Amino acid sequence: MKEYKVISPSLGWKNKFEKLEDILNKYAKEGWTLSTITPHQHGISYIVFERNKNR
Repeated sequence: MKEYKVISPSLGWKNKFEKLEDILNKYAKEGWTLSTITPHQHGISYIVFERNKNR
């Protein structure tokens, strides 16, 4: 069984790629894998992560 986490990141305009990388690495350390990134006109609306619930 899978579980999901949805976040809406605030990356701002400065260093947004480094901030995104930090977010992805943080959740990867917790066992989450990237499922989907939903783009927005000026950035990212949502990031969806998934992992096995019974790990």
